[in-house]
Amino acid sequence: MKTLAKTGPGTAEVTDSPVTPTTVPAYWEEACAHLVQKDRVMKRLIPQFDQACLQSRGDAFVTLARSIVGQQISVKAAQSVWDKFSRLPRQMTPPNVLKLKVDDMRAAGLSARKVEYLVDLALHFDSGVVHVKGWESMGDEEIIAELVAIRGIGRWTAEMFLIFHLMRPNVLPLDDVGLINGISKNYFSGESVSRSDAREVARGWAPYCTVATWYIWRSLDPLPVEY
Repeated sequence: MKTLAKTGPGTAEVTDSPVTPTTVPAYWEEACAHLVQKDRVMKRLIPQFDQACLQSRGDAFVTLARSIVGQQISVKAAQSVWDKFSRLPRQMTPPNVLKLKVDDMRAAGLSARKVEYLVDLALHFDSGVVHVKGWESMGDEEIIAELVAIRGIGRWTAEMFLIFHLMRPNVLPLDDVGLINGISKNYFSGESVSRSDAREVARGWAPYCTVATWYIWRSLDPLPVEY
């Protein structure tokens, strides 16, 4: 079964990873009820896609490594490079990545810059600079600050991580092209919208902006996205 992993604003990466047990947010049903009551568009969208919801797979390091590999290249190319790179270590862990030879990583199709990014990611995890075990008690902005300190990870990637891996309920990724286009389509009859327009719409979504964003994405692409 193929899954989808978003790799950049408005894009998604198709992967052929096997189906594994997934984690569904405990707040999902309550969030849907809230949004249906508060927002006319959500009242229309949510019943259309009530057989699916946000799910999380994999681990933090692999999720972020895949996001780096997929940056600024096509879906097909990203999958090809990941397949080759993921076969290099016996297991995709920070210590194992740090043991890899640069020439082998480059031969897998990684650019010199992405090799540097992946090494920096592995160093941050291996050294404990990122507080993986402390994320549960940390706020969204605190986690974003930790992640964007890693080379190759910007705010958008950090927000996707909050949504798809940590499943935080109230993330509003205003840099996401899909979200902006979806708000334009569903709330403004296709007219261009600004970040401030999007933020104003999302005021009615709180404290479940993540859930509303997920349904906005579904209005553009019915296939659920998994990170």
